[in-house]
Amino acid sequence: MKGLFISGSGTNVGKTFIAQYLIRYLTNILKVCVRKPVESDCKNKNGKLIPKDALLLSKACNIIESIDKVCRYKFKACSSAQIASQALGLKLTLDDLVDACIADEFVVVEGAGGLLSPIATKTLNSNLIQAINVPVVLVIKDELGAVNQALLSINAAHHYKLNISMIVLNQIYPNLLDNEKAITQYTNVNIVVFNQNDLKSFERQIEKIKLVV
Repeated sequence: MKGLFISGSGTNVGKTFIAQYLIRYLTNILKVCVRKPVESDCKNKNGKLIPKDALLLSKACNIIESIDKVCRYKFKACSSAQIASQALGLKLTLDDLVDACIADEFVVVEGAGGLLSPIATKTLNSNLIQAINVPVVLVIKDELGAVNQALLSINAAHHYKLNISMIVLNQIYPNLLDNEKAITQYTNVNIVVFNQNDLKSFERQIEKIKLVV
């Protein structure tokens, strides 16, 4: 299986937002499909749960697939996927999620939460990444505390023997923190800065990194 797994230092750090731009970049060089194996906080529309993140990812890729294939497990509850599934009496397993990630083409998989967030019975995002064996793109909000978040996530990745392809510092607001420089003092992991007002710079940065192996 060839692809990338998009994770973050936590929730609301901009995983889906960054993933969309990354997917659009990759579609210039290869066929890309997407998977959001499980999504909670889905809205009910005419009796059907709508996974908003999965829809955004699907619109960014160049392979058309049904939303049920992109996102197999959808939950209304605004909680971790593990808790949301258990509340409905559904015992999601690691094998279920691995099967939901399978794709014939290069696949971009977005997790739910951070590397140590629970997503199924006794299953963390890190366990899923291990099982599908693809590199990780780690998204971190470029703010005060980003260095700590980055190093904690890197240590978690090393513990589970995961390959971090790059860290993306999501610069929502301009700042003078220089988190990129600070983080590089403690790791050799590739770091790029994403600024929505300078997408060309983002593309130039990721062109230097071998995302597709």
